[in-house]
Amino acid sequence: MLSKSNPKRINNIVRCLFVILMITNSYGQNTTYSQFWNEIQFSRTLSEKWSTEIDFAATYSSTESSSNLFDNTIQRSVRGWGHYYFSPRWKFSSFIAYFNNRDVPEIGQFKSPEWRFALQGIYFFHKTGYTLSTRMRMEFRHMRNQDDDYENVFRYRQQIKYLQPITSKVLREGVIYAIASDEIYLKSGAKVTGESFFDRNRLNVGAGYLFSDDIQVEVTYCNEFLPRNNGNQTTNAASLTISFNNFLDNLKKKINSKHNHEIKDEE
Repeated sequence: MLSKSNPKRINNIVRCLFVILMITNSYGQNTTYSQFWNEIQFSRTLSEKWSTEIDFAATYSSTESSSNLFDNTIQRSVRGWGHYYFSPRWKFSSFIAYFNNRDVPEIGQFKSPEWRFALQGIYFFHKTGYTLSTRMRMEFRHMRNQDDDYENVFRYRQQIKYLQPITSKVLREGVIYAIASDEIYLKSGAKVTGESFFDRNRLNVGAGYLFSDDIQVEVTYCNEFLPRNNGNQTTNAASLTISFNNFLDNLKKKINSKHNHEIKDEE
């Protein structure tokens, strides 16, 4: 069972997130979109310190003429990661990615292929009953604008994230957990993304479930505020993320185990 202080702590977190949400929506946004984000992640452990990962993602969006959040496929992407676990508190990562931006409202709804490279560090505050972390990410974006010229955009992202197991005191197989995060984006000015220094604020709340140590699912709601020169934008998004760890290795072990079992039955 959860300790007596946990309900009070969760209430305080919810109140803080509510205040952030109210502040975010206090700006005079002109356009609101509903979106669905889905991502599937495959990671592989190389050693005690190193792991790799590849992600596939797609984004669907409503349009100004339709409220259906699946009305338009606006983006697809693939990312390759390298992770280094420096210590129990520090994790360093880097990725290279390709984004097929087909019809993204925030950049003007035109085709804008993009290559992206990033360096990232996460610091974990391990506490009894919950985990607090802060993530720092620097992104280099090479993307095509509406004049078919490629521009370079630098973007810095700072996130704080709270994770709380709900059905157990620790994260393990069969446990449901709650997650909440807030992230700010700061960027260099460019024609394709606008000249404003503040790019956006992203608030996430949701839950996850650990099917096993190697399979987990997260479902979240995201409220995203984007100030733009031609009118502010608010996005309300539902997000689904499925993660597999050592997927091919585990599949191979399962097939070999089944094969060996069949051989023993024949004997």
